[in-house]
Amino acid sequence: MINAQDFQNLDPQNFGNWPIPVKGVLIIIACVAALGAGYWFDTQHQLIELDTEKGKEEVLKKDFREKQWKASTFTKLQEQLKEIESTIKEQRNRLPSEAEVAELITEISQQMIASGLEQELFRPNYDNKDKKKDNGVGENDVYEKLPIAMRVKGDYHSFGKFVSGVSAMPRIVTQHDVFIHTNPAANDNKLIMEMTVQIYRYLEEKEKAPVEEKEGDKKKPVPTPAPAK
Repeated sequence: MINAQDFQNLDPQNFGNWPIPVKGVLIIIACVAALGAGYWFDTQHQLIELDTEKGKEEVLKKDFREKQWKASTFTKLQEQLKEIESTIKEQRNRLPSEAEVAELITEISQQMIASGLEQELFRPNYDNKDKKKDNGVGENDVYEKLPIAMRVKGDYHSFGKFVSGVSAMPRIVTQHDVFIHTNPAANDNKLIMEMTVQIYRYLEEKEKAPVEEKEGDKKKPVPTPAPAK
């Protein structure tokens, strides 16, 4: 047991003769002080650095997983890109050129006659041409809408036959604002269908809007030198 008398009359210059219990207490205190100093001046900074490196490790792991996924799906993405480009090309080929628009209008008119409909109005409305941009490929316009206002007379069977026939055309033709009603002033039982048939014409290269010249790319006029005196 350690008592107060063990710490009395201790000679600092004669440490070897100190009581063993006192030596043990002092050694324990010295060890604790050394450990505390080591933690304060070194270990705690290492722990902070360890937490920082762990955070970096998680970021690197996430980045690695993303790159690994991209690498594993790169071939599939290339195949999908080719399919998309092929589909776009196929859809473009379904748009008539300027020379083919008249032929397409004739086909729509013939489909109306073949469906057994009576024409009351067939008016192409090209004054409000609506050009659309192909945002997926470039900045130039690639097609324009050419609407045709129609009003025909017939029955539901004839209307359905006409709508189905136009939808099955190899060219892209859409139908909008369909309205079917009766004509109280007429003596027959026929119905009237009003609608807008939309043709999409492919723009030739010469018709596409040129890319706007950037402000910095504009050439400055060369100043004319003053005549020599």
